[in-house]
Amino acid sequence: MATVLVIGASRGIGLEFVRQYREAGDRVIATARDDEGLARLKVLGATALRVDVANPASVSGLAWQLDGEKLDIALYVAGVWSTADARTPPTREDFDRLMHANVLGAMQAIPQVAPLVEAQPRGRFAFITSEMGRIHGVDSSYAWVYRASKAALNMVVASAQHDYPQATMVALSPGWVQTDMGGAAATLTVDASVAAMRQALAGLTPQQRGAFLDYDGRPFEGW
Repeated sequence: MATVLVIGASRGIGLEFVRQYREAGDRVIATARDDEGLARLKVLGATALRVDVANPASVSGLAWQLDGEKLDIALYVAGVWSTADARTPPTREDFDRLMHANVLGAMQAIPQVAPLVEAQPRGRFAFITSEMGRIHGVDSSYAWVYRASKAALNMVVASAQHDYPQATMVALSPGWVQTDMGGAAATLTVDASVAAMRQALAGLTPQQRGAFLDYDGRPFEGW
């Protein structure tokens, strides 16, 4: 039985990770920021922790809530979305909202969580990013603040990996998924995306440390 941490698990991809890992018989610790999210996690049998990744004070309390844990898998799934393009300058509030949740929250979580991942043989720490964070082959400025935040997250993972060499850290794109963010026209169901990512995580090798991978484990060429 593995111990799995899912940060940002109140709905969508995060909640599906909890469901699938619990169904596989694993012990799951998961975070949500409100009572409704915490209740959904408890129904699935997860240990539910209150954490708001957009609030630095809240994230800073993660370490004491995880005191004594050793994590086989940790997942940073939390993230927010904005669709504005480069014809519209972002407001400070919108910029801060995306950068706090998508980047700063991950940067705060890493020093607290990565040592717990290193404590387990083959410990893996994945950060759910997006293909829209690729600089190579960008076809539009649609959701440009979101794109910038995910490109920054990819760099966070690649650089932090050097300080935690006993863990395997990767940035993992879920594909285009049928969530509130992805919309009904997306090509992947939530359960299919998560199942593929779980398989990719199970097959990670040390050679993939710091990599930017698609949901099926294939590396992106030309970040």
